[in-house]
Amino acid sequence: MAIPSSTPASASRPMVQALFVSTVLLSIVSFYTTWQGMALYLAGWFAFLASLGVQSALVLVAWLIGFTRTRRPLLTVVYAITAIVSIAFSYVSLYTWFSARERPALVQRQLYDTITESAGKTDQLLESAITEARKHVLALDEMTAAEKSHGFISRAQDADPFLSGIREAVAREAQTYSAAYKEGTGEGLRYTAFDRYSKLARQSLEQLTASQKALSDFRAQLKPNDPSDLQIRRYREVYDAIPWTELEQQLHSARIERPAVPTLAANLDKTASGQEELLLGFTELVTAPTNRHIFAFLLAAFIDVIVFLLAFASGPHFFGAPELRWSAASAALDGADAQVFTRDFLRKLGPDPSGLARVPLAALTPGERQLLLVLASHNQATLVDDHYLIDELVHQQLVESLTTRSIPLRGARFAATTPAS
Repeated sequence: MAIPSSTPASASRPMVQALFVSTVLLSIVSFYTTWQGMALYLAGWFAFLASLGVQSALVLVAWLIGFTRTRRPLLTVVYAITAIVSIAFSYVSLYTWFSARERPALVQRQLYDTITESAGKTDQLLESAITEARKHVLALDEMTAAEKSHGFISRAQDADPFLSGIREAVAREAQTYSAAYKEGTGEGLRYTAFDRYSKLARQSLEQLTASQKALSDFRAQLKPNDPSDLQIRRYREVYDAIPWTELEQQLHSARIERPAVPTLAANLDKTASGQEELLLGFTELVTAPTNRHIFAFLLAAFIDVIVFLLAFASGPHFFGAPELRWSAASAALDGADAQVFTRDFLRKLGPDPSGLARVPLAALTPGERQLLLVLASHNQATLVDDHYLIDELVHQQLVESLTTRSIPLRGARFAATTPAS
């Protein structure tokens, strides 16, 4: 009669020990990353103790889940909560470690692009203002010469708002003159006023040209890998030196939209302080994940998942297969050593016509009966007529348990081979 097999063949002791060592090594790695993540927010000694407790709980709970069949749901919930804490802080630690090498350069390059864009818009405004200023200087020079040659220039209308304003200003100024200063040709007071405004327009043009040159020099010296505060400070010096009032007058606008200057608060590298915000790390992982976010999270999760699988797999074998523990308990009922009990039990086994090992019911001791009852309750043995059929894997485990003989087994063999005196 065939018996369903549910217990795998026992692993060798060295292999189980190797799995245990692997579990310990990965647990140390997970402990370190969790500790570093907690140390970003907690005191060093507190983070050390907390991460040590979290990692110890992970390994022990994983062993218990694989070792015991009771309260597995509760243990699974405990492991899940503990693993979430471990993965979260491990992810922050790894993400901060990666960001400390990559994010400063990324922030600096983004700031470089922002400043370059703002400087480009400012340069366009300066270029437009300089073009208009040159026209104004040329027009005022001509108006000054025309006032000297012909006179009555302040009475004329002008399509250019800037020049029209100067004509009106000269006319209002002329109204304050005495009647002795009549309008006409020559170097009169009106001529002097036009000449003065022409010099002021030329000075405005020189200021705008100087500002454009300073801006061009700044753009030529700006580098993407410069520190953020240095980039902003240098740009602010050039930006603030621009004569915005003169620029607005030359462009005939009471108020123009000035290009925005980036602030340090908006372009701050948060990893420079040695702390990466926990919420920021997970927010970026969900909203705008990059390869750095995904790799850090998968690495943190991989370590804890592998630790669970190794501990879950090696724990039961490390503490012994259930069948061997049942055998040791049954040996205690007979008052015998576990290996001696197993040896005597195996000597009673014989082959069944179907190939399975069987043992007569009448030949069993009380301890052996209890062992077979437990095996039968786990579908690893069955009672057929007057004998028990034993699962082949259980038979294999019992035989392998005698590979390394204990001192009682050696003593029993010596007593059996020594003739009585």
